[in-house]
Amino acid sequence: MKSDLRFWGVDAKQLRAECAAFCKDCPSLDREALISSVNALFATDWFDLRSVAIALLERKRRLLSADDAPWLIELARRGACWAHVDYLVTKVIGPLLEGDRTLPKRVRAWGADKSFWVRRVALLAQLRALRSGGGDFALFAELAGPMLAENEFFVRKAIGWVLREVSKRRPALVRDFLIDCGARCSGVTWREATKYLPTEMKQQVEARRLGATRARGADRRVEKNDGRAAKKKR
Repeated sequence: MKSDLRFWGVDAKQLRAECAAFCKDCPSLDREALISSVNALFATDWFDLRSVAIALLERKRRLLSADDAPWLIELARRGACWAHVDYLVTKVIGPLLEGDRTLPKRVRAWGADKSFWVRRVALLAQLRALRSGGGDFALFAELAGPMLAENEFFVRKAIGWVLREVSKRRPALVRDFLIDCGARCSGVTWREATKYLPTEMKQQVEARRLGATRARGADRRVEKNDGRAAKKKR
């Protein structure tokens, strides 16, 4: 996990079972108690307890609304761990904002955040909807395009993850994205994005990427030669 948190080593199955048992024992848990419990669990430095907090949010998501998105984003920022960030966005934040009119404004703001974990949330916020054949792919592409130049692995991986899932149902969307932006994709983004593309489409985007790579190489050679010529004149 590359995390400074402490670990008890509770597995996901046991963790979910304990969370379910807690909810069963506390049927009257309301929104205020939910938020208080989650904040208390996140205030610890135990990975397992923070995981329980997210499991609790998943089970009691109906008590939350889109207005709780800023609070949830701060949990993701504090989590600073792919397991917690991904759990939060795919099981809580994303589903909570599906179809909400504030989604575009929120993800655009998150996409410009200084924390790469928050930018990862912006990219993955529509994962469930896009995976099922819905969602706003144009909005995702708008966010992902400028982030292709980032060196951060977790941003590169998130872009590839979404593209991979979209390609299973709507490969043409991914093909068109890669034709336009494929030359700027990192290796990990490219491998994920093309994993399930039909052979013909994969050949199309690979040809475009290769052509763009060769063109960049030719431009560099021209710049280098021009630089040498300028030095000789001096």
